[in-house]
Amino acid sequence: MKRAGLDWESRIGRRFKLRDLYILLTTVQWGSMAKAAAHLGMSQPAVSEAIADLEHTFRVRLLDRSSRGVEPTVYGRALIKRGVAAFDELRQGVKEIEFLTDPTAGELRIGTTETMSAGLIPAVIEPLSEQYPAVVFHVSQAPGVAQQYRDLRERNVELVLGRMVTPADEDLDAEVLIEDPLCIIAGVQNPWVGRQGIELADLVGERWILPQPDSVVGSLVAGAFRALGLGLPRTAVVSNSLQLENALLASGRYLGFFPASLIRFSEKRLMVAELPVKLPVQPPPVGIVTLKNRTISPVARLFIDCARAVVKPLANSP
Repeated sequence: MKRAGLDWESRIGRRFKLRDLYILLTTVQWGSMAKAAAHLGMSQPAVSEAIADLEHTFRVRLLDRSSRGVEPTVYGRALIKRGVAAFDELRQGVKEIEFLTDPTAGELRIGTTETMSAGLIPAVIEPLSEQYPAVVFHVSQAPGVAQQYRDLRERNVELVLGRMVTPADEDLDAEVLIEDPLCIIAGVQNPWVGRQGIELADLVGERWILPQPDSVVGSLVAGAFRALGLGLPRTAVVSNSLQLENALLASGRYLGFFPASLIRFSEKRLMVAELPVKLPVQPPPVGIVTLKNRTISPVARLFIDCARAVVKPLANSP
């Protein structure tokens, strides 16, 4: 039997309550009507009634109930997916209203990596904070692109700044900011600092801090040595920790890899120097990724404009 369609005007538009949708989302989040009721400060019968009203409106079962709690049905998952987006758009609208009433205030959630957090991100935040002192920046670090994009799709962050996967997925908008090559770096006390005419082959026997081989940078580093017919160098430490790498480089006994942007924006603070060695590999570009069809907040637009201005000298340098 063919199912009768749901008429928006007479059935959904007039009966649907945003409050009930919020109760449904909270119930699924907590996995229990009792826990959702406690979180919302409501009685459990009131939570059950709100969800029953939604099910009556849409004429489908949205939750499967059991002694272990509740799970969304296929219909529930479809509504929840759109509901999360709807509430996110409302939050963005509230942010925009707040910004229009007070252009010096607002907040922005940024997803990035440890390396970007040590170089490019503070170079963008600093001038913005100077101009808009009431703006709050929430910066979260994820180890890889997959996790960063997951946070973006789940709307835990508004934008991602870091190495990009190209071409971008269909649901993402991506803007390249700079080509950010890898550089060989050493602590300022290292005897290789200041020397010219260095080849990668000259450095194979040194103590190296190398990234994890299964990381994007790790595969690039291995490819650089292979491209020149060299084996991987003597490895003293394998780590993706920027803090650990910088601490070891300070001794003057190790070599490592940093992106050019990190050296450009944090060279003095990190007390490192770039060695004049050209690498035969090109890592993915650095850019900003946002969720397609998601309203960008005014603070996010300010951040993106500032990022373009900050990287312009680096993008134009040889």
